[in-house]
Amino acid sequence: MPFSNSDVNSATAWAWTRTPPPTPFYIRAVIIAPIRFKAKKHGVVRAGMSEPRTEAVETENGDGSSSALLKASGITGSMTMVSRILGLARDIVIARLFGATDAADVFFLANKIPNFMRRLFAEGAFNQAFVPVLSEYRSTKSLAEVRNLIAAVAGSLGGFLFLLTAFMMVAAPLVAVPIGYGFTDEPMKFDLFVEMLRITFPYLLLISMTAFCSAILNSYGRFAIPAVTPALLNISLIASAFLLAPHLRVPELALAWGVLIAGVAQLLFQLPLLARMQLLPRPRLGKFHEGVDRIKKLMVPALFGVSVSQINLLLDAMIASLLVTGSISWLYFSDRLMELPVGTFGIAVAIVVLPSLSRKHAESSMQEFSETLDWATKLICLVSIPATLALIILAKPLLVTLFQNDNFTAFDVEQAAGSLRAYSFGILAFMSIKIFAPGFYARQNTRTPVKIGVIALCANMIMNVLFYLNGMAHVGLALATSLAAYLNAGLLLRGLRREKVYSFHEGWLLLVLRLLLANSLLAFFLIAYSGDWQMWLDWDLMTRVIRMALLVFGGIALYVAALYVSGLRLKHLRR
Repeated sequence: MPFSNSDVNSATAWAWTRTPPPTPFYIRAVIIAPIRFKAKKHGVVRAGMSEPRTEAVETENGDGSSSALLKASGITGSMTMVSRILGLARDIVIARLFGATDAADVFFLANKIPNFMRRLFAEGAFNQAFVPVLSEYRSTKSLAEVRNLIAAVAGSLGGFLFLLTAFMMVAAPLVAVPIGYGFTDEPMKFDLFVEMLRITFPYLLLISMTAFCSAILNSYGRFAIPAVTPALLNISLIASAFLLAPHLRVPELALAWGVLIAGVAQLLFQLPLLARMQLLPRPRLGKFHEGVDRIKKLMVPALFGVSVSQINLLLDAMIASLLVTGSISWLYFSDRLMELPVGTFGIAVAIVVLPSLSRKHAESSMQEFSETLDWATKLICLVSIPATLALIILAKPLLVTLFQNDNFTAFDVEQAAGSLRAYSFGILAFMSIKIFAPGFYARQNTRTPVKIGVIALCANMIMNVLFYLNGMAHVGLALATSLAAYLNAGLLLRGLRREKVYSFHEGWLLLVLRLLLANSLLAFFLIAYSGDWQMWLDWDLMTRVIRMALLVFGGIALYVAALYVSGLRLKHLRR
């Protein structure tokens, strides 16, 4: 239901008018279960039009079933899980090879800048502005007009980011001062920061164009390739750490070069599928385009509002540069573990929900708009609450199992555990923002999220200062981010309900009771069988891994079993 290739009532669909080229081998290997659009349900193609076949998710049908939305989330989540597992392997390699050193702190901060701006320009505000406009063009205009929009957007976005990248490469020593102010009293550390910033910043241009391509693929129901693309970054970083680091004067420089190499690989990985769909972006500059103008108007205020959580994380890192050596690394590893559930499931649901909400708004299906938001909110509650409990209870054993060795010491484990628990407290809020914000952007309402974002950011900064002055150090920074996220999510929810586009549907009371039962059992199991974390320091790696695997998979089995016994079935997840 939430996704459609065309307006059902106009009886249009995509079809081939020529034999398609063979699917690239890596696409056949990666897309385990492609979801094919059943064109016969929606009639025939428009006469005389040569449209590409889009093997998109079929979600609108005569009986009103919405199982395809769950299926799309599952495919996106499973492909994202591949990337997240590799990301975890990457973090293990970085922690064990480099530890929480000065140079590691420098890399993590330098890498945050292009990634922060990527989430603003690409995955954040741009995506939220571009997808609704593209969805509208697909529903109401011809393929030629869609191609013109893609070409114009590619030229505008690519041209702007190229100029920004060139400026940052030249002005890096000046830009580095406010960002890495804590490094300025150590000239060698500051120079290394400038060097890494110059190496990693072009990644912004490359990954933003990759995210642009991914947005097109997601809008056409091709979720798997965009979801697995981030795995290339993890592979590149792991390979660089082992193969390149031994040959550089500062081994951590290999990580910066690995980021740049990954940006090239990720962009190239997207292009064959777009070419096969006849939607390969061909940047065009200099001509006014109505769609681009609309996207810019939606994007400019959203640059701030949609990425408040990322701004908070960047501010945390900037303040952490003023703290003791290792603070940025502790925050980084904590954030990465917290991002496992958020990045795997929360983003997967958000990716498939935004095009759905955009279509429902374009089709004035506001009841289904509300139902889709309610469905997504229930799903994230089922995942975020047990994830929060598990990460809080298992913080130290998990860090010992994954990272602890001579380079990442028991002291580092204790320090990182504090920030991990603080970040984990906000998992429900981080996921909720990814669901509630699209509820505004799908309706091309950018003002409300921006106002809410400003309030949340100001609150975060105030709490940062208060917690810093009270000696909470990096843990206070993480806790302030989580509390600000709850404020952000709460105000977004209130706004959606005030505008009467979202209401709680039936089933919430029973779901809350089921969650109380299942999570209580899960917490008891983890506390009872995790033991004293210091015992984990004495065990060898294999013992740690086996014990952690038993806790993780045993906890999942117990949680699922408790939900099943309480009456929850898969059919309940299909509204």
